[in-house]
Order: sequence, then structure tokens, then C-alpha cells
Amino acid sequence: MYQKLVIIGNLGRDPEMRYLPDGRPVTQLSVATNNVYKDANGQQVKETTWFRVSVFGKTAEACAQYLQKGRMVLVEGRLKPDKQTGGPRIWDKQDGTKGASFEVTALNVKFLGGGQRAEGAPVAADDELAAMPDTAGDEEAIPF
Repeated sequence: MYQKLVIIGNLGRDPEMRYLPDGRPVTQLSVATNNVYKDANGQQVKETTWFRVSVFGKTAEACAQYLQKGRMVLVEGRLKPDKQTGGPRIWDKQDGTKGASFEVTALNVKFLGGGQRAEGAPVAADDELAAMPDTAGDEEAIPF
């Protein structure tokens, strides 16, 4: 059996990186997705769904180094159910209401939109793509 989840959303806070006992890096991302629709009365409804994303290895290091709160990302991964409920993780919000987030183990993370350079100058998405090595025409770089 197989499952794959694809989400596109914005980071709700800066990434948090730590190391597992075996030395592997793991970075936690908090990703929010929004869905806006009209209900039966014609009123606009905005739903926000939160995902807690765990990223491992070199991708974890890149996420910790280059991502920050507000940045848009595309995450491909798999859902990891809460061990107690079998569903999303439930918690109490500061206002006393219940909140939920879905746990995701990332298989791939793509940085979308603009970011910030170390000096604070904005980075355009095209600048990031231009900085990637050009493998067009390099058949040895194709993984299949």
C-alpha cells in the first residue's frame, strides 16, 4: 500500500532544527494551508489547516538554513497519525478552544516564492532557479 500527500502552504514560524541521537539532522516545519469558500448562506468562510512537518537529512539542513516564517513551501510526504487518537494531534489553544494539526514526514520540500538573502535583501524565485546548476543536455545527470 502507498500514500502520498502534497501540500502547499506558508510557514507559521521559523524552522527548528535538532539532531537525533544517531547524529541525523531533523527540522520541524509548521505549515498552514488555507481554503476559502462560501457556505450555504453565501458567507465567505476561511479554513486554515495546520501541518507539522518533519524533514530529515540534507533537506532538513537546507530548510533550517534557507526557510523562515511566512515562506511558501511545497511538501510531498506521508501522513503520520497521532498514536493516541489515530488522527490529527489535538491541543488546547490559548483562548481555550481545541486545535488540531496533522503530522507529516516529508519526502521532498520545494521552496516557493521569494525569500531573504543573508543581508536582508529580497530574493526572487527566478534568482533561486538561476543559482541552480544547469543540467539541460547533461544525460548523466538524469536519474533514470
